[in-house]
Amino acid sequence: MKLTEKEFNWIVEYMHNRYGIELGHKRVLIEGRLENYLLKNGYTSYGEFINRIASSPDGEEAGDMINILTTNHTFFMREFMHFEYLSRYVLPWIREKKAGTKDVRIWSAAASTGEEPYTIAMILNDYFGMEPGWDTQLLATDISMEVLQKASDGIYLTEQIESIPDRWKRQYFRKINDEQFQVSRELRKQIVFKRFNLMDDIMFKGRFQVVFLRNVMIYFEDQTKLNLLKKIYDHMEDGGYLFIGTTESIDKIRSGFKYIQPSIYRKI
Repeated sequence: MKLTEKEFNWIVEYMHNRYGIELGHKRVLIEGRLENYLLKNGYTSYGEFINRIASSPDGEEAGDMINILTTNHTFFMREFMHFEYLSRYVLPWIREKKAGTKDVRIWSAAASTGEEPYTIAMILNDYFGMEPGWDTQLLATDISMEVLQKASDGIYLTEQIESIPDRWKRQYFRKINDEQFQVSRELRKQIVFKRFNLMDDIMFKGRFQVVFLRNVMIYFEDQTKLNLLKKIYDHMEDGGYLFIGTTESIDKIRSGFKYIQPSIYRKI
């Protein structure tokens, strides 16, 4: 099945305009991931698939394409230095700042299959668990409904939770069988999983004290990154913290965020 230059350019433009994702140098990835899907689902050409999406931008095929072409590789405790910083510095700041309302607002903006928000939730419980009245429910979003469903189910293979401390495994995970564990109902209820396109306007109520935006801006060109960062900046409380991937960087001057240390920034 051959992907023509015109079809390739259509897919690249569609993904960029709709999701901000830059795939102009990813022809091999596009062909490798889409061809199996097309053959499996009875398509005779890329053009037939493209026409289906063009006629129904919010249809099933459009959702399938974003699921196929975005990488959702994550794991528990990834870039652990962020979670240590959260516990040591950020949460004490939140406790002092929000002592009156006890309202903690954290957003995991590229939640994928849930490992990041569940890790954050366990840290929040460790820190605030013995203090009554704190609202530690957090928001977890992703563009892919497929990974959000996996995150919401909270079912992981035994090897996927090996890096988690034993006390967390005992407290927050229930054994299903020899190969699978499920996150406790109490911890799952602590997270609101929601589909959200980072290119859309941010309409969530209230401002966030912390935003995790890790390992997603690598797909965006500079102007797309800057537009997103400005939106996030405007929806964060003064003093709020932004965590990005350790291989990522941002324009500190144009975005407004102050550099704290590699991959950690602050709205000052």
